[in-house]
Parts: sequence; structure tokens; C-alpha cells
Amino acid sequence: MSRRFVNLLADGEAVDEVFLASEKQLRPNRNGNLYLQVRLSDKTGTITAMLWNATQKHYEQFQNGDYIHVTGTSQLYNGGMQILAKGIDKYTKADVDESDFVTLSTVKVDEMVARVAELLRSISDVNIRNLAECFLLDEELVRRLRMAPAGIKNHHAYQGGLLEHVLSLMELAFGIAPHYEGLDPDLLLMGAFIHDIGKIEELTYEPDLGYSDSGQLIGHLIQGVTILDEKIRETEKMTGEAFPVETANRLRHMIASHHGEYEFGSPKLPMTLEAIALHYLDNLDAKMHSVRQLIEEDVNKESPWTVFNPPLQRKIYKGKP
Repeated sequence: MSRRFVNLLADGEAVDEVFLASEKQLRPNRNGNLYLQVRLSDKTGTITAMLWNATQKHYEQFQNGDYIHVTGTSQLYNGGMQILAKGIDKYTKADVDESDFVTLSTVKVDEMVARVAELLRSISDVNIRNLAECFLLDEELVRRLRMAPAGIKNHHAYQGGLLEHVLSLMELAFGIAPHYEGLDPDLLLMGAFIHDIGKIEELTYEPDLGYSDSGQLIGHLIQGVTILDEKIRETEKMTGEAFPVETANRLRHMIASHHGEYEFGSPKLPMTLEAIALHYLDNLDAKMHSVRQLIEEDVNKESPWTVFNPPLQRKIYKGKP
């Protein structure tokens, strides 16, 4: 029997599948009775499951990052799908086809890493190119970049998602830089590569997605600047020359300001052409990925419109089926 993936579940469908578990919580309802809430995922997406009348024993029988067998019924609720679970049991990892839980294949990730390296090595500015080389030569950093998500619940929330987002942003930067006079293409391309590099420290992702202690306490913007400064020191050691202060500060500024607004956690507003371009391109890539995912996972399979999406405050037109 073929697997029923998350993105295929319909309202009122019987569920009898294995999922990757994360974010488990034992919570009281308004009457004080406990229920277990857990986030389930496979390679096509995520879904929340609830087990009513749960106990501490239910909570302790599996850990975040375990594969679990879930039986129950899928239900449409507030425009999204959830699972009302009847049973949840830990599943033996040896019996799982792990390819069912990997969004990006190893071949795809290899291709993306190669393209990132190609773009970085096309940089004309010798100082920035040397800096980029220090990043590429760090095997552990590249390994973690291959694994990290770009987020936990929002855009590119899967292993390899950060690399996919970074490459997409670099391609955008490479394409638009020549269109705007005064925009430094090398700074913009390097900024696209490093803007979220702190997420390899901020997030946990082997195997379930979450936040590290340092990520909760410090956050990826500060962690990203710290990583950049370490690589600048390595570049100076490799070349025997001081890295230009102006270039270093512009790169730090791009990391610190790329969220764009104070209310979005940005400690600085973008104040250079490259930082402004990076912010808007980053936002564009994240939003387009999220909307595309919303369309792909929409439960209105026969309708040209998605269900109403509260965060976006609108429906999305998908076109005629």
C-alpha cells in the first residue's frame, strides 16, 4: 500500500501512517483535561495532531525527532488540516523509508552547493572572493548549511531549506545587480550568501527542527555577524593582509539590517543600496515560497481559490483546475 503524504490528506480521511514527530506538548484544555499536541511531518509538509484524554505515559513514549505511528482522522479546521489522533506509538527507525521524510535529495543538495560555489567564485573583488573561499573551505560549516532549514514553521522549513533559500536569493542578486547603477554586485552577492548564515547555529535540525539554546538567547543576526568576523580573521591569516574595514562593516550591516524593520527584529534599518536590495529580495523570496507552498497544500483541491489564509488576510487565486 502506497504512503499517504501530508499534502494529500483530505477532510474526514482515515489516517494510518508514520510521521516524524516534533514540538510535542502535553496541555490542559479549558476543563483541565490533558491532551497531547504534536507536529508531524514528511517530505511534503507538516500537520498538527491532537490526542485527547492523554496522559504523561503518552507524552513520554516518544521524543521529538522520533518516528511515530499515528492512527486517527484528518479534519479541516480554520482553513487548515489537522489530525484527531486515536493512537500514537513510537515506530522503529529501521522500518522507515527515510526518503519519505527528505524534501531535497542528496543529488539536488550537491547541485545547489556547486552552484553557490560557482557564484561566489565569480566575485571580482579579491578581498570578498578570498572571504568567500574561507567559507567554502570550512567543511563543517558547509555540512551544516546543507542540513539547516531557513525556518521552523514558515518558509523553507525543512532540512536543506536554508541552502535552497540562500541560492535562490543569490540568483536574484546576480540577476538584478546590473540593473541598478551604484549597486555593488559583489557586496550584494556575498550579502545574500551570509545574511542567514547564523541559522546554522540558531536552529537545530538533526533530525527534528527546533531552536538551540544559543539561538533562543542570541538569535541568528548576532550569530551571523560573529561567524562573519571569524571568517574575516581567517581571511587575514590566509592572505597576510588586513581585510578592508569599509567592506567588513558593509557586510556586517547587511546581516544586521536584512529583516528591514525594527518590529521584525532588525537592530538596524537598511542604510546602503546593497542592504536595501537584500532586504526586499529576501522578503520576496520568502513570501513567494510561502505562497507557493500554500497553493500546493491547499485543501480546496477542486477550487480555483485557496481557503482564506488568516496571516495573509486573503484567499489566493490558483487558476482554473
